[in-house]
Amino acid sequence: MRTPLGRVRNLGSSHSGTTDFWRQRLTAVAMTLLIVPVIVIVLMLIGRNQAGAAQILGSLPIAIILALFIIASAWHMKIGMQIIIEDYIHNEKLKLASVMANNFFCIAVALASIYAILKLSSGV
Repeated sequence: MRTPLGRVRNLGSSHSGTTDFWRQRLTAVAMTLLIVPVIVIVLMLIGRNQAGAAQILGSLPIAIILALFIIASAWHMKIGMQIIIEDYIHNEKLKLASVMANNFFCIAVALASIYAILKLSSGV
């Protein structure tokens, strides 16, 4: 049972609405669209040394596709783990620490991955 104002604002009992739900679906669609080009890129990299990989990743469209896939994957991972943490950890201090660790971990994974792609694509 929801109040008329809650129906208008589309807010649930947590007062945040369905933002995380839709963001997770959006990142899932983005990853679905990007997975075919990513698989093709990975297949192109099989059997190549670092110079060959740098040559393939030196292409701007390929680096952009990989970076977009990493961003969508890290964001999707962050949202999914945060939902699990919020649902199954009941100690508030542990929940806060876990959510913070999840955020830092997802950002670190995304930044390290993007840094590696930029480093390989620049040929340094």
